[in-house]
Amino acid sequence: MINKGVSDLTVGNTRKLIVAFYVPMLMTNMLQQLYNFVDTIIVGKGLGDQALGAVGNMGSLFFLIIGFSMGLSNGFGIMIAQSFGAKDKELLKRNLAATIHLSVLITVVLTTLSLIFLPNALVILNTDSVIMGESLRYGYIIFGGLFSSIMYNVSSCVLRSLGDSRTPFLAIIASSVINIILDSFFIFKLHTGVEGAAIATIIAQLISASVCIRKLSTIEMIHLTRKDLKLDLSRWSALLKNGLPMAFMNSITAIGCMVIQSFVNDLGVDYTSAYSVCSKYVNLFMTPSSTAGHVMSAFSGQNYGAGKFRRIREGLRVCLGISLVSYLIFGSSMVFGSYYLASFILKGSGPIALATSYLPITGACIIFVDFLFVYRSCVQGMGYPFVPMLSGVAEMALRIGTVVFLIGRIGFIAVAFAEVSAWTGALIINMIAFYRILPLEKKTETEHVIKMKKKYS
Repeated sequence: MINKGVSDLTVGNTRKLIVAFYVPMLMTNMLQQLYNFVDTIIVGKGLGDQALGAVGNMGSLFFLIIGFSMGLSNGFGIMIAQSFGAKDKELLKRNLAATIHLSVLITVVLTTLSLIFLPNALVILNTDSVIMGESLRYGYIIFGGLFSSIMYNVSSCVLRSLGDSRTPFLAIIASSVINIILDSFFIFKLHTGVEGAAIATIIAQLISASVCIRKLSTIEMIHLTRKDLKLDLSRWSALLKNGLPMAFMNSITAIGCMVIQSFVNDLGVDYTSAYSVCSKYVNLFMTPSSTAGHVMSAFSGQNYGAGKFRRIREGLRVCLGISLVSYLIFGSSMVFGSYYLASFILKGSGPIALATSYLPITGACIIFVDFLFVYRSCVQGMGYPFVPMLSGVAEMALRIGTVVFLIGRIGFIAVAFAEVSAWTGALIINMIAFYRILPLEKKTETEHVIKMKKKYS
């Protein structure tokens, strides 16, 4: 019997299950992007394009650090989903306990390293001296509060692995409201500058993490005893084998983005501001498809653990359909409404013109990254993290190679073509891997479950 508060994705109508799981998760991710977006609007309107450039300049660096932890969390979550799908309660608890131990260790290491190397990293990014001070002040606060982000990412990932997408949604509602209120209060009333935006973000993340952790404490099947919480190095090894490739994939992608950011920064502050806003829109409009990817990860993880391969194919078709609809809506918005999107946040005519040239290119081709999210997450969910890591290397190589080759020839829009080339290459790798890896009913469900228990015990 499945405990209250979790959902078994291995039985029932595939389309209905995915839609029911997807909708709260989409609302969660859209709200998360929305309050990041509101951050951008408040900073841009309240502090100006220069402060906006300073905050945006931290985006690729923040993704390098937090993306590494998110990759680990997703890898750990897949192990939890597979043990849950296999109905192995003991292994599920061992995986959860090891996830907690590793998350604490990772938080300490990443926080320490990011604070020590922040100034050097900003120099490597060719950060303009005009925004260096604000970038440092914002970065020290954000990275000093890294524990709040990791707490939310890990706890929400565990909940999704157990089939609960509703609680992270409620958590984000609470944190979004608090974030917007505090952003406005700190910047417009207390005039704290970029520091206020950073503090508001950390407080909001702490609230969202507390909601998720509270819900986890009510799920009976994962109640951990003192015995369960003993160090289990064999579980550490198993989790890291699955999590590290995904973490490295995110970090490799982030390094490519940092190189792009360096090229953009070298062009001037107007370009940094424009690129910051364009990145916000791309991240916002790819959210429905990235959410479909998260759904596919949990769905394929549970069903792979249960040996139900046909359901994985069914789930893939549903999630690709969601991504196609997302592309038709948001890709069109970026192509035909680029000026209005740019001028909604930016003030100067220069940055607006730059953003208007960038958005239509990425909007027309965003379908490639939309499908990438679904295929990559499906491969990850089936326990093959090295393929996505390989695709991350390809992304970095294509992103850097394209911008190096084109930026001297066509200027700023070379950055847009670099993104498109990276998405396309990574998609091809994950599509090929999926159709080669998926066992086409070659093993019975019972044989596969036995194999999975031996593999992860």
